[in-house]
Amino acid sequence: MQHSSAKHRSTSGENMNSQQRSAHIREVVMARGDELRQRYPLLKHQDALGAGILAFALAGMIGSAALYVGGHMAWWACLLLNAFFASLTHELEHDLIHSMYFRKQRVPHNLMMGLVWLARPSTISPWIRRNLHLNHHKVSGSETDIEERAITNGEPWGFARLLMVGDNMMSSLVRLLRAKTWEMKVSILKRTVKGYAPLGLMHWAAWYVFLGFHAANGIASLMGASIDWSANTLATMQVLDIAAVVIIGPNVLRTFCLHFISSNMHYYGDNEPGNVIQQTQVLNAWWLWPLQAFCFNFGSTHGIHHFVVKEPFYIRQMTAPVAHKVMAEMEVRFNDFGTFTRANRFTRRSRTVPGTAKAMQV
Repeated sequence: MQHSSAKHRSTSGENMNSQQRSAHIREVVMARGDELRQRYPLLKHQDALGAGILAFALAGMIGSAALYVGGHMAWWACLLLNAFFASLTHELEHDLIHSMYFRKQRVPHNLMMGLVWLARPSTISPWIRRNLHLNHHKVSGSETDIEERAITNGEPWGFARLLMVGDNMMSSLVRLLRAKTWEMKVSILKRTVKGYAPLGLMHWAAWYVFLGFHAANGIASLMGASIDWSANTLATMQVLDIAAVVIIGPNVLRTFCLHFISSNMHYYGDNEPGNVIQQTQVLNAWWLWPLQAFCFNFGSTHGIHHFVVKEPFYIRQMTAPVAHKVMAEMEVRFNDFGTFTRANRFTRRSRTVPGTAKAMQV
């Protein structure tokens, strides 16, 4: 009986506190990663794999763009493919922030940082993001978790959050308008300009010009009129239309998918500080796949990263079946969609069902 009881404790979090459960998850996931590296020695060449994945993603984006410009690929196919390839570079940037590639070789490390930023010009500088992201791990779910707050974690759902989740500039604008003092407004403005200059500012400005130009033409057409644009404007828009398909549009789509998933899989506001069990959930419902496809299965695997920080993203994909099993045993939540109505709060409200003495979770 004692042996059976010990075995049960090793696979159930019932008799463990949160630190013990987190440690058990880390132990199991890290052991699985070591096992995979022993089975597939290629996985030990982490620097080469990171550089190779980056080369593959950039070649994919450039190749898709060339096929589209040459008339051999439909615009929507190019946009979707490049959103997928760009999602690979986001995962690489995240790994680079944690110094997983060329940690002691600054030139190739910073070259990779620059290239993943060029592939995703909608984002803040990865060098600036590094401080924000490392802070995210320290204070996940708190008001000082600026990285997650910036992508709407903790916001009640409504039009404002929907607008903010897919548009980084709108997110900054809404937060600026809500700021209670001029000092706070100026601070938000300065941080936005500093973080997004120059690529992010150029990307979002181009996106707004693209939307404005085509909206104006659409409204004029509905009114039975046309706008007499100058030759220079039309020539500029021809270039911008191509950019919208090959780089701008893919990153707008990728941004929305990533921020929607990330902001809803992280808990906010009432989770216990330092309790990793309460920081994230796993989002892997089948109907989320259209979103997961453009953030490289982020909802399913990012929670693993909070327990085992130093595993690269492709290892997380491979350890996910084992990781999910032990995470469920240790009471990490899966597909807690009630968080949508709780503004990402961890606590579930309790109510007593009439005729019973038991509290039901809603």
